[in-house]
Amino acid sequence: MATATFNGEVIAESDDTIVIEGNHYFPPGSVKPEALVDSSTTSVCPWKGTASYKTVSVGGEQAVDGAWYYPEAKDAAKEITGYYAFWKGVEVSG
Repeated sequence: MATATFNGEVIAESDDTIVIEGNHYFPPGSVKPEALVDSSTTSVCPWKGTASYKTVSVGGEQAVDGAWYYPEAKDAAKEITGYYAFWKGVEVSG
C-alpha cells in the first residue's frame, strides 16, 4: 500500500499506484480532493506530455505545486493519465 502524507494527514492511499521514474502515481479516486487546490503551473516532459499542478493544502499548511498529473498524457505514458504524483514536502511511502 502506497501512502502520501502531508502535515500529518494521509492525502492519498492506494495499492494500485503506477511507479515511473521513482514516483508513485496515485489513481485519482485515491486522492482526497479537499487537499488539492488548483494551480496555473504546468511543465512539459518530452515523453509524458504536459503536466498540470495542484497545491497541497492541509491544516493551514501548503506545499505549493506539491502534486502533479497529466490530464492528457502522451501515448507512451497513457496509463498515468489523470493519476497524481507528489513532492515538495509530501511524504510518499510504500
